[in-house]
Amino acid sequence: MKIFLLLLFLSLFKFIFASAEKPNIIFILTDDQGYGDVNAHGHPYLKTPHTNKLRAESVSFDNFYVSPSCSPTRAALLTGMHEFRSGVTHTIVPRQQLHKDAIVLPQLLQSGGYKNGFIGKWHLGNKPGPEKRGFDWCSTNVGGPSKHFDATFIRNQKRRETKGFREDIFFDEAMTFIEECKDEPFFCYLATYSPHTPLAAPENLIKPFRDAGLNDTHSTYLAMIENIDYNLGRLMSFLKDTDREQNTIIIMVNDNGVTEGLDVYNANMRGSKCTAWEGGSRAFSFWRWPGKWKPKVINNLTAHLDILPTLCDLTDTPVPSIIEKKLEGFSLRPLLESRKPIEWKPDRILFHHVARWPSGFAKFHKYAMASVRQGHHLMLRSHDCGNPECLQYMSQCKGLRIVSQGSKNMTYAYGTAQYHWGVSPREHWVLYNVKKDPGCQNDLSQEKPGLITKLSSSYDKWWDNTFPEMIAKGGDLGDPGERRKMATRKKKKSSKD
Repeated sequence: MKIFLLLLFLSLFKFIFASAEKPNIIFILTDDQGYGDVNAHGHPYLKTPHTNKLRAESVSFDNFYVSPSCSPTRAALLTGMHEFRSGVTHTIVPRQQLHKDAIVLPQLLQSGGYKNGFIGKWHLGNKPGPEKRGFDWCSTNVGGPSKHFDATFIRNQKRRETKGFREDIFFDEAMTFIEECKDEPFFCYLATYSPHTPLAAPENLIKPFRDAGLNDTHSTYLAMIENIDYNLGRLMSFLKDTDREQNTIIIMVNDNGVTEGLDVYNANMRGSKCTAWEGGSRAFSFWRWPGKWKPKVINNLTAHLDILPTLCDLTDTPVPSIIEKKLEGFSLRPLLESRKPIEWKPDRILFHHVARWPSGFAKFHKYAMASVRQGHHLMLRSHDCGNPECLQYMSQCKGLRIVSQGSKNMTYAYGTAQYHWGVSPREHWVLYNVKKDPGCQNDLSQEKPGLITKLSSSYDKWWDNTFPEMIAKGGDLGDPGERRKMATRKKKKSSKD
């Protein structure tokens, strides 16, 4: 009943606040691209002229963080709350499912008169899916990440066949949605599958990297990123050609740390996707509004949690008090509009947890693969939970046990696992100044015991407060052995074939 009344409240505002003068918004979320996977961030192989241009014309948040993997990031940015509060703790069913009662950004924007379009990767379950979460227009492809070329698309529940590379079609769909909005203000959420595995890209983009001596995995991964850059250029030209550029905000963010490009370049950071280290959650975050915001680099601690409150603030969208008091993000408007550096939320603390424990084992993982941030300090614990029963199942926790036993190879890290998936002491937190030491080599925990006490106490309170809600909303559901059973069935089937 509360959710029904809240949605009724939002619908009443839709006509009151509708205005053609509101800015259009395009939010681009790339999948498994790292902070360093941009030429402007020093990548030695990538050519990303359009992303570089976007960054040069944007407010670039350079101390910006997301969750360590994709479904959690999507839940947090759409709700303005830590993903645990929506029951999202993994990328597999049922723990990727956004709780049915969650109110998300497009539902709020509808009350401000926005037409909302979703294109690409949802990855938050289908109970309900995006079409029931405030999106008026939806386009996704059958086969998800596995179908790269000539995919079947479903646009507004109607199937249609396409020709060409999937991401090209995604950007085509975004432009189609924008054109159909005519003079209505729009919010376009474009979530790519690239450069997530399985890897594939047009051959003409792969060849230059292969010719430069990179292996097929690295060449294809980087080619997928250059394809995103190509399509970003097409989209920016489209906005200019249709006289929408001046009144359209473009935001571009990556959803977690680097993946298959880890051993090529990681902007001097330690860690990849699904680690507690700096490279697991640091993201680029470019915000462009021509004529409104002066391009600059912002070093204040910011996060995906800030996207919802910021966009509601910029669009004068009302946020009901029942939601506002639960938000864990803040409006970035003061930082976007300031002409010079300002002090902003200096005491802010962010909490991260890789989660991804085997279902049913959440209670053992309070300190396993967790991190806390304040300013430029990162406090973390990177080790397995130690529960012998948990370690029977393949998970990130089991992976760290393997690394602790000396393995040099782990997901994305081929020969570099001891560094990027490094195991910290089980008995205590470690601490790094990631501004000076992004590679997390100089542990400051002994030098700053006061900060350790402060941050660890804050973490304990956060976990103890959040844990019951996470459990109640499904964050520990599922059969921990299901993936093992599936693998066994596949193995048996293969042997019979």
